[in-house]
Amino acid sequence: MSIIFLESKDNPKIKHLRGLIEQNSYRKKQRQTILEGTHLCLSWLQENKKIHSLFSTEQALNHPDFEQILEYYQGHVFVLSEALYRDLSTLGTSLACLAIIDLPTNTQPLQYHLDTLILENVQDPGNVGTLLRSAAAANIQQVVCTQGSASLWSPRVLRAGMGAHFSLNIYENVQLEDILEKFEIPVFVTSSHQSESIYQQDLTQPCAWILGNEGQGASAYALQHAKAVVIPQPGGQESLNVAVAGSICFFEMVRQRL
Repeated sequence: MSIIFLESKDNPKIKHLRGLIEQNSYRKKQRQTILEGTHLCLSWLQENKKIHSLFSTEQALNHPDFEQILEYYQGHVFVLSEALYRDLSTLGTSLACLAIIDLPTNTQPLQYHLDTLILENVQDPGNVGTLLRSAAAANIQQVVCTQGSASLWSPRVLRAGMGAHFSLNIYENVQLEDILEKFEIPVFVTSSHQSESIYQQDLTQPCAWILGNEGQGASAYALQHAKAVVIPQPGGQESLNVAVAGSICFFEMVRQRL
């Protein structure tokens, strides 16, 4: 490991780092993204994945969590001032740790007989990351995102996913019309306006779940080509948060299979 001190916000490496943090178009062009926080970085390294460069502060270098990362990472550590790091970071007071990685490429074709999560125009990064985390915990191994959903490899979605990305097969910018009729398993879509309860469904075999946009819900196409189900809400609320609704669906599936 070698330590290099960077002081100027105009340094090309700092400009590159800022672009990856702030701009989705820049991430796509560079085919790179950012992991922020020691948990994500360590999870990535433990999957035998490569970090291109690591950024921290002098104060953080001797922290036990950062030392764990250095057991796996042998490249350059770029040390920033506390003020410059705070200007870049989106995590506030957490231990200083930013890593640049290549955007993963998925060469495995979508499997139409396996448990699948389909996110249709789900836009909030926190919701998307939470859904990936719940899906991975429920042993759903592939996730499909339609165009209009939050970028799965953005720093905010990665943070909310807490490492779930690294155990999932991920497919982005997919057209629902191109895949839905190919599934060989039941496909369910959540809707607050349908009368058939999720608890009346047989979820003991593989199935796919469509979760729609936070405000508008699932599209008419999804509702026409999948089985619509509702989560009973005796308290009378109009709808549930999409990440909460998805998590309830996944773990009702888990409950039935135990």
